[in-house]
Amino acid sequence: MSFSYPKKEKLKSRTLIDLIFTKGKSVSKYPLRLSFIENQNESGAIVINFGVSVSKKYFKKAVDRNYIKRVLRECYRLNKDIIHKNTQKSYALMLLYQCKEPLEYHEINTKTVLLFEKFISAVAEK
Repeated sequence: MSFSYPKKEKLKSRTLIDLIFTKGKSVSKYPLRLSFIENQNESGAIVINFGVSVSKKYFKKAVDRNYIKRVLRECYRLNKDIIHKNTQKSYALMLLYQCKEPLEYHEINTKTVLLFEKFISAVAEK
């Protein structure tokens, strides 16, 4: 499994992001929430599009928001094989950080793994 985060996996489409927040489902493991929607792509290949978001309400300084976003993307990059090995469909995922204080990398990483496992079980129920 490659631990890269290529451009084709980045969630950039504004319409897809809006769809995630209006019609998508979500699972959470404090302080993280993963909102997702099934994504139909033309090629038929399984692609996971992933984006992160940190609230400006909780972190006023852009430096702090960008640090948390970097940590979230790194946690995804290192643990994305959990999702890729256990899904047979394409999904668009948005990872949200919902805490007022910044946590250590190790705490966020363990919560991310637990959240991805919860996502897999939620998708398997469907």
